[in-house]
Amino acid sequence: MRLLLVEDDRLIARNVIAHLEREGFVVTHETDGECGWFTGDSEEFAAVVLDLGLPGMDGLSVLKRWRSGGRAMPVLILTARGNWQERVEGIDAGADDYLTKPFQVPELLARLRAIIRRSCGQSTPVMMIGSIEIDPRTKSVKREGLPVSLTPLEYRCLVHLAHNRQRNVSQAELTEQLYAQDFERESNSVEVLIGRLRRKLGREIIETRRGYGYRIAGDAG
Repeated sequence: MRLLLVEDDRLIARNVIAHLEREGFVVTHETDGECGWFTGDSEEFAAVVLDLGLPGMDGLSVLKRWRSGGRAMPVLILTARGNWQERVEGIDAGADDYLTKPFQVPELLARLRAIIRRSCGQSTPVMMIGSIEIDPRTKSVKREGLPVSLTPLEYRCLVHLAHNRQRNVSQAELTEQLYAQDFERESNSVEVLIGRLRRKLGREIIETRRGYGYRIAGDAG
């Protein structure tokens, strides 16, 4: 899944990006408010980590512009100031969660997983799709109670489809969400990836909607 990080402190950004990429996110990083606003307004992301103290346009203004423009992606705010008035203002402006600097990266990751989960209507950490069990905390997958070994790319593809199980997901969207822009890939990479998942999880788990893309089949818990 793609994630936008808008943070002008390069040391913090470097550390956060390293951990996010290890978690399987494809990260786009912007360092000022104007660029952050434009990127978040023109591209699709599973979530945004947004610093409030940005040059050019402050984070609160960025968030307000996104929300007034109809952008609904979950946003986790970072701030060096921890006063409650600012937290209230950020939440009222449309933030989904709040984290004060300095913070522990595991907490950041846990909060990100939670806001992404809530944005998809998932109330519990473990996702159930028929006989398939997905645990984002451990990045593990089981089928009928037995562990299934997935590559990081296969896992990210399955999770993105699971998070968007109420709609069709196009091949173009999967390509954008799974691969960095400078990543070398074959033109049929997504088809090959879907084929591998079907072999491991059962052909019925992912439906092909001709002309529309792919969709997770079955009931999700």
